[in-house]
Amino acid sequence: VQLQASGGGLVQAGGSLRLSCAASGRTFGSGAVAWFRQAPGKEREFIAAISWSGVSTYSADSVKGRFTISRDNAKNVVYLQMNSLKLEDTARYYCAAHNRVWSIATIQLPGTYDYWGQGTQVTVSS
Repeated sequence: VQLQASGGGLVQAGGSLRLSCAASGRTFGSGAVAWFRQAPGKEREFIAAISWSGVSTYSADSVKGRFTISRDNAKNVVYLQMNSLKLEDTARYYCAAHNRVWSIATIQLPGTYDYWGQGTQVTVSS
């Protein structure tokens, strides 16, 4: 599976961005696609995940109500709609995928994922 993240950029606080993660190559009927982010000097942080089927989703408390994960099965694309962006949302955003059983506990762990995109930078300015 190859993952290509895009859609990052510079946005003012309070603004919105939509990130895309396009999956190509072999894809799976089980497992999940997730978004993580990493700011300089910080650990990689789980943001949200969606099952390959699109039926199940889960988001971190820090982004609930502001970020929404979704997917277009026909296009094999997973989106992260980010609204009400804050300065602390500034980071490089990565999409990742695995084909294991869906588990709320494990989808939040970077080590669960076998495939990673190259990331896209999101910078929120005041």
